[in-house]
Amino acid sequence: MTIPALTPDRDPFHTACDGLADALPGAVLGTREVTLAAASRIRMRARARQLRYRTTDLRGRAEVGVTTVVTPAAPARGILSYQCAIDAVSSRCFPSYALRHGSRADGALARIELPLILAAVRRGWAVSIPDHEGPRGHFGAAREPGYRVLDGVRATHEHLRIASRGDTPVGLWGYSGGGLATVWAAEEAGTYAPELHVVGTVAGAPVGDPGAAFRRLNGGRFAGFPLVFIAGLCRAYPELHDVLDRHVAPRFRDRIADTEQRTTLDVLARLTFRSIDGHLNHGLDALLDDPVLTRVIDDIRPGRRKPHAPVLIQQGERDEVIAAADVRALAERYRALGGDVTYREFARGWHLPLQFAGAPGALRWLDARATTAAAESGSSDQSATRTVSISSNACRA
Repeated sequence: MTIPALTPDRDPFHTACDGLADALPGAVLGTREVTLAAASRIRMRARARQLRYRTTDLRGRAEVGVTTVVTPAAPARGILSYQCAIDAVSSRCFPSYALRHGSRADGALARIELPLILAAVRRGWAVSIPDHEGPRGHFGAAREPGYRVLDGVRATHEHLRIASRGDTPVGLWGYSGGGLATVWAAEEAGTYAPELHVVGTVAGAPVGDPGAAFRRLNGGRFAGFPLVFIAGLCRAYPELHDVLDRHVAPRFRDRIADTEQRTTLDVLARLTFRSIDGHLNHGLDALLDDPVLTRVIDDIRPGRRKPHAPVLIQQGERDEVIAAADVRALAERYRALGGDVTYREFARGWHLPLQFAGAPGALRWLDARATTAAAESGSSDQSATRTVSISSNACRA
């Protein structure tokens, strides 16, 4: 008999504890062994522990972070932080829950990504899989996903008893919503966690312009994403509640609230081709031009800070979810800041297939970056290119 796992919002392991604010960022506050499973039922032969650690939110306040660490049998070549495409605010979609045996998370995207995580472990990486949206599901928020990622790496160093953080290669990898969290980590690494030896970042189909994506996806096959996006942003930016009160009909507010209880694929299935336009008091342009929302959308657009280490960006030319033009523009913003960026665009690269088609190249690139010679020589393409493919222990648990 399978015992159901507790969701993070009900699980004491995810709860803040006394002394949190006094702990250093990344300090491990508790650990537990967990069992990973495909679709919650098929147990994986993988050594996994969850770490509770101190991290920071958007406003600089201390909060609890949780990451799931999967370690290889042999000594690790380095630490790889893998950011899942959570793309929801329901805690059932957090990887700390969705990847566990006994979880009830049908429709959570993290389950689809488990083979990629295990592939990295087989190549010798110790993989940290953080709940990068935080305990309240801040989907789309600026910068703080990077803090949670980097503090998760710090916690993983402590868990693995690595004395010197500067000697261990660290890689960052994520796709889609996970790609967005990954570029935030790359941007913040140099100032928030300069002691970490980040050697490379792979961001697949990162959301280069969230505001443009909101407008483009509204009313289409992926119309559920804009609604979940609104729900997540309202949690991270409470001032947006007044914006919705001014612009959005009450019944549509109820629909937004409903998305907070559902997994990603469930939301997408229910809201296909639904448009927000008919539920607005003054029209979509007026909503997007609201000065409060404009400031938030400007805040959540990545590309204002040079990434701390070389970046490989993978993008599909025909991606039906993330526009290639937006991602190209992000690569160019990084280059203008002096970033070391390799941009690879795949012909006929649809969104979900490209995540798996691009994985072998992503892992090879990260493996190369993890070697001492590659790290010292900075051996990566110094210009954007276009490659076209035929296919402190405050508490313990």
